[in-house]
Amino acid sequence: MNISIDIPDEVRVYVEAQVIAGAHNSIGEYFLDLVQQDQKRKAKEELEALLLEGINGEGQEVTPEYWQNLRSTVLGQDSMGNSGDT
Repeated sequence: MNISIDIPDEVRVYVEAQVIAGAHNSIGEYFLDLVQQDQKRKAKEELEALLLEGINGEGQEVTPEYWQNLRSTVLGQDSMGNSGDT
């Protein structure tokens, strides 16, 4: 996909300097890198929000039954240890 954007001269000079310095091979690669960094930043923010939600939540008592149910869920087995494919 081709995208055309207007940028101020001082931004254009900065971007061109980054390419000349070897930080990126092209202006397009530079902008692609910026988008990828933004995606990572947003994913990190979402993960942090989920972790805080878990930390601040009521939680659940961890018992042997809790671990068994978790193992069964992860392994795809019912509570009797049978595979869910039977």
